[in-house]
Amino acid sequence: MMHLLLPLVPFLGTALCAQPSAPTPIAAPLRELPWAQLNFLHTTDIHGWWGGHLQEPSYSADWGDYISFAKHLHDKADADGSDLLLVDTGDRIEGNAIYDSSKPRGKFTYEIAKEQRIDLICSGNHELYKKTSSDGEFYHTVPDFKGNYIASNLDIYNPKTGKLQPLAPLYKKFTTKNQGIRILAFGFIFDFTMNANNTVIHKVADTMKEDWFQEVLQERDVDLILVFGHVDIRSVEYATIFSTIRGLQPFTPIQFFGGHSHIRDYKRFDSKSVALESGRYMETLGFMSIDGLSSGGTKKQVAVSQTPKLTFSRRYIDNNLFSLHHHSNKDGNSFPTKHGLNVSGQIDEARKSLGLSKRYGCAPHDLWVNRRPYPHKESIFSWLEEQVFPQSVAQSSRIVDGGKAIVITNTGGIRFDIFKGSFTKDTTFLVSPFTSGLRYIKDVPYKAASRVIKLLNNEGPIADMMSEQNAYLQPAEQIAAKYRPQMYSHLGQDSFVHDLHAQSPISAQHDRLFPGYTTRDDAGEDGDDTLHSEIQFYNVPNCIQASVGFDAKKDTPENVDLIYNEFIEKWVILALEYLDEKYGEEDTHAYLDGKSFTDIMTDWVKEHWDFVNAANPHKPTMPPKTISKGRTLQEPSFARTTVQALTSSDNRPIITAIGMFAIGVTFLHSSWAEILLPA
Repeated sequence: MMHLLLPLVPFLGTALCAQPSAPTPIAAPLRELPWAQLNFLHTTDIHGWWGGHLQEPSYSADWGDYISFAKHLHDKADADGSDLLLVDTGDRIEGNAIYDSSKPRGKFTYEIAKEQRIDLICSGNHELYKKTSSDGEFYHTVPDFKGNYIASNLDIYNPKTGKLQPLAPLYKKFTTKNQGIRILAFGFIFDFTMNANNTVIHKVADTMKEDWFQEVLQERDVDLILVFGHVDIRSVEYATIFSTIRGLQPFTPIQFFGGHSHIRDYKRFDSKSVALESGRYMETLGFMSIDGLSSGGTKKQVAVSQTPKLTFSRRYIDNNLFSLHHHSNKDGNSFPTKHGLNVSGQIDEARKSLGLSKRYGCAPHDLWVNRRPYPHKESIFSWLEEQVFPQSVAQSSRIVDGGKAIVITNTGGIRFDIFKGSFTKDTTFLVSPFTSGLRYIKDVPYKAASRVIKLLNNEGPIADMMSEQNAYLQPAEQIAAKYRPQMYSHLGQDSFVHDLHAQSPISAQHDRLFPGYTTRDDAGEDGDDTLHSEIQFYNVPNCIQASVGFDAKKDTPENVDLIYNEFIEKWVILALEYLDEKYGEEDTHAYLDGKSFTDIMTDWVKEHWDFVNAANPHKPTMPPKTISKGRTLQEPSFARTTVQALTSSDNRPIITAIGMFAIGVTFLHSSWAEILLPA
């Protein structure tokens, strides 16, 4: 009978996943959700990953699965008289081909996002970089979530009238459905300065002084003040908001939700105020609960007073069906809702229409953003510096004619890892979703050009100016260390240390756990719903540099073309000015005919990694299953995977049917069939 069952095991797993190509989640020890009087589900920094992670089992659930999950938790809240609210804190766009390869951008994103019933939603900085995307918020997201979209410090020039106005209401006061908890909510964005000129961001400290904010905080019939926003929870901005509110509302509980730094974190401000941040890229569904709040009551629920001690609890849910089934007390048959399945189908159709599975090449090994030190043969930045930039730029006419060049790009432009195996159209936009191209300044004295990288990477006037303007060039996780200095190791290589607010092992006794989030925060080590083994991180610089047409270790050319990612143009020009070389935007030119960095990378992959078309007889290996921010997941043994599939309650109906079929086949081939069945 095992010969009949074993070939079916992979099918049984993938049948439980909404996206057809999503990998099967791997069973792991789970912690329960701390359900309470008021409960929250929190998403942030989705960056277009509506389809989930199709190469990482721990994050393979999609937006449709989240819709089904929220529906089951809403049902639970209605059944026991508690409340559930959904919060999203921005950066829903840029970072995935569903958004970035669509024409116009957002063609599918707005329709997918609005299918979830989100109670409080705001903008991130990525919605504001370009006029088109901020107009998209005005025309789509704000009306799609009318009354729930809050913009406490964000204005927009109305594209219809040209007049400056708040993007959405400044605040919201509402009462929860079942408990009658009276909530006053504000939605913020950090002091972002790189927004397009059709939006205006008011500094948080200035907003605290505005008449409307001071007047609203005089309200006394409030059980909870809820501050949510695209703001690091350990930032100066949130510290300012907390101190301002606490000064006017000394006893009212305050719940913060944050985003932007792409990490899991939880902060205690005081005994009645906490903050939650819930990761990135649909890897995490943040769960938060509060017990002991006062309420105004409803027809079914009497009003209650605040208890002497409030209980705040959090859980970071790995976004996969194993976790979602468990926490909703459902299985493979009862979990999917019609609405959720329809949205999963909508995502699948979007992916098909965009041709996201089109293969460009085959990566020979993994390349990591921060799981390897830089430089390293498996660092994605070493790959760019040593291969992609030199070999791509060398084809330009100026280099062919004997010119020399230095190429600089910021590490924050690379958003994700590359896994060994197929490199597809989807991969392209996961790694580099931005439209920025390369620009250059001709014939810059080498003495100055070679020193630009040091000014961009080291402490000094340029770095200070970046900090003042909240303009950072590294990946978001690296920026998070600004408020968490213990994340970095000062011993040996510059790796992350797994200390208080970094990632650390849950327990040494779980030596068979697979790699993933092991978060430590202000509440301890028990925040993650799934028990994992620990992962280490390495620091990377703001920028990297490649030399083209000469060997920087041996040669000293008189002049070079200084080539750079146009996103950092402002800082390159400032660095040159500091080095007594005066240049302006009028001195810059598009390189490689204005081709975007994304296209440059894609063309390199097609030329150098298309092993099959280059007469390589070997079939390309598929990417390994990975977990948690691009960390490789060790493949489980076939025997263990088989046992898990056969014993899973989700698979019980199918296993039973297969078993009955196998018994029947065995019976028909036995001597008993000849005796008991008529000829």
